[in-house]
Amino acid sequence: MKYPKSKQIIFRNSYVELERSILRVMLEVYPFGRYNYNSTDHTFKFENGSIIDCGYLERKEDVYKYQSAEYDVIRFDELTHFTEFIYTYMLSRLRGANDFPKYMKSSTNPTGAGRVWVKERFVDIGEWNKVHDIVLRTKADGTPVISRRIFIPSKVQDNIFLMEKDPDYLARLENLPESERRGLLHGEWDFFEGQYFDEFKREIHTCTPFEIPPEWRRYVAFDYGLDMLAAYWIAVDNLHNCYVYRELCQSNLPISTAAQKILEYTPSNEKIYAFLAPPDLWGRSQETGKSKAILFGEAGLDLTKSNNDRESGWLAVKELLKQDANGNPRLHIFTNCKWLIKYLPELQRDEKKPTDCATEPHEITHSCLTGDTLISTVDGAMPIKELVGGSGFVYSFNEQTGQREINRYFDVRKTRENAEIIEIEIEDGRTIKCTPDHKILTQRGWLQAKDLRVDDDIVEVDCGASN
Repeated sequence: MKYPKSKQIIFRNSYVELERSILRVMLEVYPFGRYNYNSTDHTFKFENGSIIDCGYLERKEDVYKYQSAEYDVIRFDELTHFTEFIYTYMLSRLRGANDFPKYMKSSTNPTGAGRVWVKERFVDIGEWNKVHDIVLRTKADGTPVISRRIFIPSKVQDNIFLMEKDPDYLARLENLPESERRGLLHGEWDFFEGQYFDEFKREIHTCTPFEIPPEWRRYVAFDYGLDMLAAYWIAVDNLHNCYVYRELCQSNLPISTAAQKILEYTPSNEKIYAFLAPPDLWGRSQETGKSKAILFGEAGLDLTKSNNDRESGWLAVKELLKQDANGNPRLHIFTNCKWLIKYLPELQRDEKKPTDCATEPHEITHSCLTGDTLISTVDGAMPIKELVGGSGFVYSFNEQTGQREINRYFDVRKTRENAEIIEIEIEDGRTIKCTPDHKILTQRGWLQAKDLRVDDDIVEVDCGASN
């Protein structure tokens, strides 16, 4: 009512969902006499000339029904029921020759097929309840293209009207399987079946950055490779609680540059007790006779060798994450360490060895395809090396529906130098070149390339003219 003649639209995934939820609620709560409702077009027209359309987007092709549309506000209800392509396309319909503010607003539960992209787009970008300016790309003139986003968390208990009228709803949610219960009842985005660090809870294990007391002992722990330098600054208080307060994650850094980066990230007034690195950095090169540890030392960074027993390390982290009798953990992560907060809870349990982590997801293991591998994008087949540094949409296979669908790609990068490559030849003569640990979908499920048999059938996505 504040903006006369404004145009808005609310989407659900299907017409049935639209009719049984949004429309019924709107007809019940909107003040009678202040609007007219057209049941054919599902449009509310208010006395000041503003309109609210109600629509549904069940398939990606449905977005083209709105190709010439203009809206000041677009809303998605249950956003995880939609694909990222549908969401990003509708952003282009947010326009109009007026001075009204333009917003895309969404509500959702942390469940559903779109959970991963919604989590990546909103939940993992940084501190919650805070506006973040995300740089999408830089124009030729150097001007950044900005996407402004905020994630505002809530739980079912925040719905005071529901709690007042139906308090037994909480008890009914307790009967759900664990993953659905933790999502719908507790609003948890970081939990899924098979999760290794299922102790992790963002609201418990993350904290707003604060000034570290000078008497706390500080460490820097890192792992190095050309594929990725991952370094973390950790402070330990007098009660042996650990605080991860800074992170550095960057790829394609020579050792001298990596050392310089770590030193630049460490203020001169910070006293670091030890720079901890894994034992493999002490292996000597046949060409130079020097180890990576020696090269780091020559670049000004003296290292201390840490233990590389990964299974013991995982279990130690689980102990730090575990809450005591008062609900307090011993591991705390500053909210500025967004990559650790994102990927720590995504580690999966090894099905064959439950006390160890699986070697997925890709961001942790960096299994690879060669640069000339053709990828089926919506713009045609393109070598993966041409996708590096950009984003767009590719054809993919939905295991649940057995259908082809379109999904967004981003953060494509070169992750290994001189890696072992194996070549897989399929019946029609085409070949796939990849690292031995790259996962391939077969009739026996997902297999590492090195575990394929000659009688395996590889699942192929029919991409039509784009293949």
